[in-house]
Amino acid sequence: MKRTIVFDFGAVLIDWNPYYLYRKLLPNDEAIKSFLEEIDFAHINPRIDAGMPLTDWVAEYSQKYPHRRNLIAAYHERFPESVGDCVQGTVEILYELKSKGYPLYGLSNWSDETFVRIKDRFGFIDELDGYLLSGMVGQIKPGEEIFHSFLAHFDKAAEDCIFIDDNPANIATAERVGFTGILFQSPDALRVELKTLGILGTNGHQP
Repeated sequence: MKRTIVFDFGAVLIDWNPYYLYRKLLPNDEAIKSFLEEIDFAHINPRIDAGMPLTDWVAEYSQKYPHRRNLIAAYHERFPESVGDCVQGTVEILYELKSKGYPLYGLSNWSDETFVRIKDRFGFIDELDGYLLSGMVGQIKPGEEIFHSFLAHFDKAAEDCIFIDDNPANIATAERVGFTGILFQSPDALRVELKTLGILGTNGHQP
């Protein structure tokens, strides 16, 4: 039986960065950094990923930071502009794995409310056998619960799964649960890791 390959989405398959949106609204990256730190975006984003409605976030944070109301609302209104292109090299690997018959899944910290607004841009998502988002279950990585939910939802055994993610904490949790973890650094490095596991060769192709 072929092992199941599980991909994180952000920074592994899809280039997401709030700077892409806010570069259209603020004068420079330093201003963006200052704004995101002021509203503590690093704290609120996991709540959004876990399913907090963006309208609730806008209402709560516009009250806290009324002088930033328009910028906060822009993230809700213009979220697709924070999403860049696919990570082409990883997508090529995904297609190669698909051609070899490997079961392919996604497991990502992502709001299902925002994901539905961008997923049609990325045809490779239809190549997956399924995916589980944090926003669907109200659980986020690096907590263990979402990994157990994934295994239960798709009837998988952890030891049969390889999990690819760019966050070391998420990899540590996955390995604790029983997955084989690969810390994503680049498509080329991922190919080397998959070759080491006997899953891919070094010469990629996209059917």
